[in-house]
Amino acid sequence: MSTVPDMTDGARTPAAASPAGSQLGELRLRGVSRAYGSYTALHPLDLTIRGGEFVALLGPSGCGKTTALNCLAGLLPLTAGEIVLDGRRVDTVPPEKRGFGMVFQNYALFPHLTVRGNVAFGLKMRGVGRAETTRRVDEVLRLVRLTEQAHKHPGQLSGGQQQRVAIARAIVMEPPLVLMDEPLSNLDAALRLEMRSEIRRIHQEFGLTTVYVTHDQEEALSLADRLVVLEAGRVSQIGTPAELYEHPADPHVAAFMGYRNLLALDVVSVRGSRAVVQRRGLRLTGTLVGGGPVAEGREATVAIRPEDVRVAGPGEQPIAEAVAQIVEYHGRALHVEAVTGDGDRIHLRADGGIRPGDALAVTVDADRALLFPSPGTGPGPDPAGAPGAAEVSR
Repeated sequence: MSTVPDMTDGARTPAAASPAGSQLGELRLRGVSRAYGSYTALHPLDLTIRGGEFVALLGPSGCGKTTALNCLAGLLPLTAGEIVLDGRRVDTVPPEKRGFGMVFQNYALFPHLTVRGNVAFGLKMRGVGRAETTRRVDEVLRLVRLTEQAHKHPGQLSGGQQQRVAIARAIVMEPPLVLMDEPLSNLDAALRLEMRSEIRRIHQEFGLTTVYVTHDQEEALSLADRLVVLEAGRVSQIGTPAELYEHPADPHVAAFMGYRNLLALDVVSVRGSRAVVQRRGLRLTGTLVGGGPVAEGREATVAIRPEDVRVAGPGEQPIAEAVAQIVEYHGRALHVEAVTGDGDRIHLRADGGIRPGDALAVTVDADRALLFPSPGTGPGPDPAGAPGAAEVSR
């Protein structure tokens, strides 16, 4: 039977039904918000996390993701709302009594203690017996593959090993929830990739429930069961990686899901779920998505992945003529940044044979070009619309 911490005396009480090994049944955030005077860092957030889930909070710096994590941890008081763990409200409980595990960006290891000493520290502070402490530390060190390094100090470890010590120290307490604040941001690219797999493996083997903060969409897609994309303190979309990758709710989510081509074009005609859009030297047909209708004469934002743009073949109608400006070698494919005669930038992938300065006719299938209504769309032309296509890449 899984358990959760009792918020009054530290004992454990039965939890709601949850996946095998999970210490948490269900965690609910109801209208959770945080303001600093007149500035609202986190607008009301409603989110239900099930036991065993891996949820990633994704967004750029200043979007509210770390604020949400700190509210969960109890490091920031709520301005409004409540946090309920298995039917018990916990936002009024001090952070040290919530029983949550925390993995910080800077690891925060004790340099004078060995790996074993760092991992065992929290158990000793809670008065756990020596035999039980040894058993739990041994189990966790095996899980994070640090048994051979147990006698070493943090200064003798690599960055990846130090990160695993920080994870071990958090999970040895058998917390109902583990909170991770950009734990891989200090590692190099190769080690980040390795540690992503390690974190997912540890999450699954230990039956953890994890909330993970990151600004890296690849990291979030590879790790999480569900993503929460935030912008300016508000939720843009919540869904599985596949849902957000294939069906972004708005241009902001699309940008984080790899749609590097974001173009502001004018709607020429609409027929069912398809529309023709153009501006200057660009003209294409796309699929309507997003939260509202698109009218002729108004502006729409077109989102296209680089891998969906290709050099037009014989008989294909190009969406634009452009000149390759930057060509990057990415192994089996080239990433090409091309510029139209009107200065619009288009990102595409190619198998090879393209050099800077080459003239290209590029095209895209209509179902791979997503059209989002621009704010304030409605019948008739928009006199306030800025001329020219806008391209945003992140």
